[in-house]
Amino acid sequence: MGERKGLDARASGLMIVLCIVWGLQQVVLKIAAADISPIMQIAIRSGLSALLVFPLIQLQQGTHLYSKAYLWPGIWLAFLFSAEFLLVAQALTLTSASHTVVLLYTAPIFVALGLHWKLPSERLSKVQWSGILIAFVGIVTTFIGRENLLEQGFSQVLLGDLLALLAGIMWALTTISLRLSKLNEAHPTQTLFYQLLGGFIFLFPAAFILGQAEIHWTYIAIGSLVFHTLIMSFMSLMLWFWLLRNYLASHLGVFSFLTPIFGLLFGVLLLNESIEPNFIFGTILVMVGVLVVSMQDWIKRKLHYV
Repeated sequence: MGERKGLDARASGLMIVLCIVWGLQQVVLKIAAADISPIMQIAIRSGLSALLVFPLIQLQQGTHLYSKAYLWPGIWLAFLFSAEFLLVAQALTLTSASHTVVLLYTAPIFVALGLHWKLPSERLSKVQWSGILIAFVGIVTTFIGRENLLEQGFSQVLLGDLLALLAGIMWALTTISLRLSKLNEAHPTQTLFYQLLGGFIFLFPAAFILGQAEIHWTYIAIGSLVFHTLIMSFMSLMLWFWLLRNYLASHLGVFSFLTPIFGLLFGVLLLNESIEPNFIFGTILVMVGVLVVSMQDWIKRKLHYV
């Protein structure tokens, strides 16, 4: 594999397309929720996507799908992946898709904190600590000033927001575990397969246990499954891995702030969700914090030249 490149017009355009797709994820789950619960949607899409990814693993050189050194970390990753999306599914039943996607994408902040304590090479700089502080102020801001919701009997929205934030923490734990385990050396399709298969194994029975297994096979339900299986869980992730293998990850990560923005916009446009002013302000702070943490090298260079 050749040296990874900096961003060019093609990579930038593809990243914007990916952020649009990822921003639609929670919105589409919510649109189809009346016909098929979010948890069942995620379980089925994970199983179908695993079937699509499995043949690709066979084409890769040096995969160790059944080796204990990779399998046990793979099971742990599958559990964390399932926990993340169980929390996302439950959050979507209580709060808006807009709130869910914004709070889910606080994950990079928790990844930075976790790796800071575990890897000397990932120690946070003063610039990054300032970004984390800004992001946490933003998180707090999204939760305050909601007394009117409580008075109207909508305390479930706050619970849904908390579950979405916990889902972001689970996502961060998945990323940290991947970085610190043997799977860091594995091909991305192998890691993805573990997570998708585990997502089906854990979440499909969970849908029955929680009484959320009923499916009405409407066009909306089928369309949601097609979108999530083919576009979201398979094509977009394959494209993401291709970008990671050809372009610098730090440059690609700069686009991460676009996904919750698209998610918020789609929630308003497609679901007619209303967004409180404090949540908008908190979202801005969270995204600024994520950008500061992700772009610290660029910020340091700019400060150096000022």
